Amino acid sequence: MGSSTQQNQQTSVLLVTVAAQGHINPMLRLGNLLASKGLHVTLATTDPALKDRSSTVGGVDLEYFSDGLPQDHDRKLTGDIDFAMNSLSEFGPGNLSALIRSHSRKFACIINTPFLPWAADVAAEFGLPCAMVWIQPCTVYQIYNCFYNRLNEFPTENNLDMRVSLPGLPSLCTEELPSFVLPSNTFRSFDDIFREVFHNLHKVKWVLGNSFMDLEKDVITAVNDAGHLFLPVGPIVPATLFGKEDNIDGDLQGLNQFKSANESGCLEWLDKQQPASVVYISFGSLLFSFQKQIESIATGLKISKRPFLWVVKLTENQDTQQFGILEEIKEQGLIVSWSPQTAVLSHPSVGCFLSHCGWNSLTESVAAGVPVIACPQWTDQPTNAKLVTDVWNVGVKLNKNPEGIFAGEEMARCVEEIMSGPRSEEFRKNAAELKKAAREAVAEGGSSDKNIQLFVNAVSHEI
Repeated sequence: MGSSTQQNQQTSVLLVTVAAQGHINPMLRLGNLLASKGLHVTLATTDPALKDRSSTVGGVDLEYFSDGLPQDHDRKLTGDIDFAMNSLSEFGPGNLSALIRSHSRKFACIINTPFLPWAADVAAEFGLPCAMVWIQPCTVYQIYNCFYNRLNEFPTENNLDMRVSLPGLPSLCTEELPSFVLPSNTFRSFDDIFREVFHNLHKVKWVLGNSFMDLEKDVITAVNDAGHLFLPVGPIVPATLFGKEDNIDGDLQGLNQFKSANESGCLEWLDKQQPASVVYISFGSLLFSFQKQIESIATGLKISKRPFLWVVKLTENQDTQQFGILEEIKEQGLIVSWSPQTAVLSHPSVGCFLSHCGWNSLTESVAAGVPVIACPQWTDQPTNAKLVTDVWNVGVKLNKNPEGIFAGEEMARCVEEIMSGPRSEEFRKNAAELKKAAREAVAEGGSSDKNIQLFVNAVSHEI
């Protein structure tokens, strides 16, 4: 790493995020990337598991600050989201300031996720520059910037069917836009947060994107041409997806919601399957499966007759034995409540991924080179699904009825289209090319690696 690492050894940065798995993971991995370039990295989060202990994950020190909620409150963004976010915005700034004041290190920069837009004001209080980590695609950043700053027309109650054309993006219909920009959005706290973020971009010196140039070249170029400093530094995914050892996954076991890779038996089962034969199904860490969805997926799998690995997340009052159709197909595949996703996606037996299209899952599928069946639910997922089908051309989208439900026959159609349809070779070829491009971006001297070094150099000169 040479003299630049030595020079940066005393430069300390503070990463700040909410205690949600989909936010902590990319921030920890970004922290480790920055630490590998010679920075000293601390990650502050509202996870009460850290309250009474000091922890280090990989090369990142972990610290706790209170969001003003009781210790046993559900912080996975599945409970009363508005209540939790309001508490965080009320109590978080003062508690984060207190942490910075009492900390033994002098920080050169604060780096936050969008759910803590007030972190830029805390940074200003201490005379520090602020960087925002954009944990969704640059495509969604562009949409939000144009929406909240009223740079373009968007659907209204009186004009729901209009198409939106923005610089660097394909034309988007209403159902391809993020749910938070639609008149039907009921999550007011998210609306308030994103409005604050995009009205106050002048408070942020850098935006570090969990993307890479070849993945979203047109829109990243358009965003930067408009005067933003958007630096793609991704994909921020486990190093195992690039054939390297990951010094984070093992350490994450000690933090709340994680399990060992072998615990569910997925990998041993996959070892017995044919190459590229398995349909992998998972809807992320936040979304529970509901009855009609389970029945439709099961019906589709039964029709397709293909082996499957299915992560079924049930609420406390549900049990897989309630669903007779799951009994009918249990010999055809493996049903689990949790899977080591990156190891599964890397496995040669997996042929496609039925996903809700959360950005972490999608970047993992891109890095693994796996075609996707898109089943978006809300937030950025409908737009991410558009990237899958119409920009990257690595998959297909499940068509739903007006109630948001898809039929089993539709599920089977999508599986066949991906696995053996006329475009199946095209999907696999495009996915393989994106996998190669992702590896090149994060390799030494690659586009994302250069952007991280550029940021580290800039921060090191702030002190």
